[in-house]
Amino acid sequence: MGSYPRVRVGGGGRAVVSQAGGVLLVETIRKSGLDQAISAALAPWRKARAVHDPGKILLDVALAVALGGDCLADVGMLRAEPAVFGAVASDPTVSRLIGALASAGPKALTAIRSARAQVRDHVWELAGRAGPDAGGQVIVDIDGVLVLAHSEKQDATATWKKTFGHHPLMGFVDHGPGGSGEPVAALLRPGNAGSNTAADHIATADLALAQLPKKYRRGRQTLIRTDSGGGTHEFVAWLAKRGRWLSYSVGMTITDAIHQAVLKVPASAWTVAVEPGGAIRDGAWVAELDAGSDCLKGMRLIVRKERPHPGAQLRLTDADGLRLTCFATNTTGEKIEALELRHRRRARAEDRIRNARATGLRNLPLHDAAQNQIWLEVIQIALDLLAWMPVLALTGKARLWEPRRLRLRLFSASAQLVTTARRRHLRFAGHWPWTDVITSALARLDAFPNPG
Repeated sequence: MGSYPRVRVGGGGRAVVSQAGGVLLVETIRKSGLDQAISAALAPWRKARAVHDPGKILLDVALAVALGGDCLADVGMLRAEPAVFGAVASDPTVSRLIGALASAGPKALTAIRSARAQVRDHVWELAGRAGPDAGGQVIVDIDGVLVLAHSEKQDATATWKKTFGHHPLMGFVDHGPGGSGEPVAALLRPGNAGSNTAADHIATADLALAQLPKKYRRGRQTLIRTDSGGGTHEFVAWLAKRGRWLSYSVGMTITDAIHQAVLKVPASAWTVAVEPGGAIRDGAWVAELDAGSDCLKGMRLIVRKERPHPGAQLRLTDADGLRLTCFATNTTGEKIEALELRHRRRARAEDRIRNARATGLRNLPLHDAAQNQIWLEVIQIALDLLAWMPVLALTGKARLWEPRRLRLRLFSASAQLVTTARRRHLRFAGHWPWTDVITSALARLDAFPNPG
């Protein structure tokens, strides 16, 4: 008999919509005004008597990526459901648009990024207290990503991990423990690009700040956070000089000078590290070092020592059998253990990178570097939608769902398409465990005003 029921299969079904849960993303686009903003931004690339709007084409690719696609041809699953996603361009038309935008270079990138920044400002305003700036501070994490290439693509080279591919630098706004995060920068770089190249970190931070609402583009309410890859004098100096001094929390490499300074810290100067909620971290301590005259004005050096995990290999720069890490910050008025915990939360950027890999960043599917930079912009739009929809429409634990779970539980849900009184309705299956989540989320989106 087997473990599963046997069903007869045919291909004549009607009035059933697959990926019907994707209507959540469609409504997010509509309520945020992203469709209008992208269409206006890409109007210069619309040819006379063209059937398809370039903005709609680019958004269709982003929707396909948000739903799990990883190449341009995956817009085909949207094309199969015009009742939900509208008219979708053919594969050759999509390819021609990507080629045209890539040929336009910085002009096209600037247009797309400006539209995203405009819409982000509106979405954060709609989100209100649930937005990423609810606490009065915006945290931007910058980190590098290795993207493997399995063929000879432009700028694909050997990486520092002995692999082959590209090494983009990305920035994400951290939504904190009550949410996920959203992308604000993606700088495509060759695979052999350095992890601590100051010019690249400055360029990425500049892109990230340009994506934020205007009041967060300078000032201490915006925190730039990086690992030791950003721990260069040039990058930290740039952060300190930007506007009225951005806040920063930047990992630093343990040099011999820092190592010797740690050895001179008296036992009484060490403070027990803490965990979220204020719980004491057993086996870990923090202390502040003398920054010295060579450091920038206002810079503080904070070091952490902890017992290594069983089997971990110590480095030459570790001391007394304890693992050492260090970071620099210009934040004052807070206890060093709180600052160290804040810096350690940079690890959430790894979650954002994992989600990006699951949303089109597993590989760069095109050959030319300029085309793959457009692909990175598409990925960011997809990740924007996957971040904005939960902020605006989901509550409770569902707000923390990552892209894979959103796809399995919400977007993949099918529905019956019913037309009554010249209006089309989607009826999701009553037995689907997350139908209530979908319908409640759509009701919340519907309550927001339509963009002008």
